[in-house]
Amino acid sequence: MSSNDKSTKPVKSTGLHVGEIKPGVAKKDPILIADGVRRQFGGLTAVDVEHVEIPRNAITALIGPNGAGKTTFFNLLTGFDTPNEGSWSFNGKSLAGVSAYKVARMGLIRTFQLTKALGLLTVMDNMKLGSTEQVGERLRASIFPFLWKKKDEEIEAQALELLTRFKLDAKKDDYAASLSGGQRKLLEMARALMTRPELVMLDEPMAGVNPALTESLLDHILNLKKEGMTVLFVEHDMHMVRHIADWVIVMAEGKVVAEGDPYEVMKNPAVIDAYLGSHQDLDLGTVTGRITLPTQGKEK
Repeated sequence: MSSNDKSTKPVKSTGLHVGEIKPGVAKKDPILIADGVRRQFGGLTAVDVEHVEIPRNAITALIGPNGAGKTTFFNLLTGFDTPNEGSWSFNGKSLAGVSAYKVARMGLIRTFQLTKALGLLTVMDNMKLGSTEQVGERLRASIFPFLWKKKDEEIEAQALELLTRFKLDAKKDDYAASLSGGQRKLLEMARALMTRPELVMLDEPMAGVNPALTESLLDHILNLKKEGMTVLFVEHDMHMVRHIADWVIVMAEGKVVAEGDPYEVMKNPAVIDAYLGSHQDLDLGTVTGRITLPTQGKEK
């Protein structure tokens, strides 16, 4: 690959929304829709999302300060937690009450802040676990190798192809515990693709990753979109967000407070305040509804 290829900016998707850009704005072709999703822990409301839509075949960044409710929202959408109320759908099918493994089989896959690689299994075995419809997993069929051997070989070939793509093929026989933090992130992303998902949700894919692997991870995320997948990711690195995201959704105190084009969103005073606290005249509490400032008359 030439140096010019590396410097080429990714092609951004445009025209994703309908009407005025504001929190909860409708999308032309949403793959995921959430309405009135709320999650409380005791007296704390961790997530309070009135309405949000994720555009299909685009890369959407979900950003916000620590404690904004981003990971909790991920957990709710993917069946790892249950909201107190609300509805959400994927490809027009309700996900309310659907368990995590069934959500994954529907084509919605997520990764975690802390990778879930099984350290005492080899890299290849971790990959093979990500595949569905394995005949050999059924008790009766497992007794007769001729029933599952061919399928197992197909799964291993798919896994090896993905490991080669993620430059982990040389590690296929190593235990996952021996991988670096960045390599585990790559493994988890590669394993997620074993199900051939439509929507991939990445929770802080760059957290704890060696800078040497950052560019590789960025390229892999961009490739997901090129292959027709939709990506929703949580990230704190604003340079990365501006570089690869087509659309940005901002959360603060459990609510969606802004969304839009990444460059425009970064200029939003509420977003700057969320990260830097630099706009003392605009408290995020007024945006989220946590507080109401007294009305003051303006002097001419």
